[in-house]
Parts: sequence; C-alpha cells; structure tokens
Amino acid sequence: MTNSEETYVKYFGHVYAFLVSLCRDDRLAEELTQETFARAIKNSREFSERCLPETWLCSIAKNCYFDYCRKEKRIVLGDVPESAGEPLEKLITEREGLMRVHSALHSLQEPYKEVFTLRVFGGLDYGEIAALFEKSETWGRVTFYRAKQKLQETLGKDGYDGE
Repeated sequence: MTNSEETYVKYFGHVYAFLVSLCRDDRLAEELTQETFARAIKNSREFSERCLPETWLCSIAKNCYFDYCRKEKRIVLGDVPESAGEPLEKLITEREGLMRVHSALHSLQEPYKEVFTLRVFGGLDYGEIAALFEKSETWGRVTFYRAKQKLQETLGKDGYDGE
C-alpha cells in the first residue's frame, strides 16, 4: 500500500459500505471512513502482504467504530444473525451482556475475532466474509462456528453459563 491516493480511490466504497453496515448512519460512516484512511496512512508500514488491503482497512475501520462507540458510550445492538445461537444472541441483546461479549471478543485470536465481528456486528454473510479473506464460503461458516464456540467458552470461564 504505497500510493495513498490510489488506495483511497480504490477502497473508499468498500470501507464506507462496511462502516454503514456497522453503524447504520451514513454521515457517521463517512466520518469514520475518513478516520480509517488517516490511520491507514499513518500506519502504512504495518500493512502486511499476508492479507488483502480491504481486509486490513476494514479491520482499521472496525477499530475506529469501536473507538467511537467507547468514546460516545454508545451500545451497538446490530441485527444478530439467527445462526449466532440462542444463548449468545440473548447475551448480545442485553447491555451488560454486550459489554461482556465485547470484552471476551478481544481475547479471541484472529481470524476468529474478525470473522465473528464481521458476521454479528457487521451483518456480512459467510460468502462476503470469505471473500475478504480470499477463502471459501465453507471456511467462513466453519470459522464463525469456531469463533462462536471459543467466545462461549471464554464467557463460560467468566461465569456465563450459556442460559
């Protein structure tokens, strides 16, 4: 990612659409997209060729959004996909539970953290997630399933019994 202007032109729409799916606010998504590219330029040396530029940028965008939510003390209650499972879904729809999920989510390793975030909070389907990682849709489904299991296991260690 050497040419900032080319990168911006090429990936603006992708990052903006991702942020709209997260925050469901066009104006906020536009501001966060600008912040995403500012951070990307500032940290361009951290970009690794091991992932796609759009994956790296969406990861930065997700962090910008979560930073905004923390700063504004805003609770994110995006549409939780049916496949997320009943106990975890209940936990996500409760304020205290949501904070526990976000806390536990930070302990997950990649790609589990990213896949879970994209699916549950970003509203992306398995095919879209897989495309970001240049993997198959089956990989997206399996990785999400494993992420959900790991998250429930982590929450269980913290006193969450899944009920």
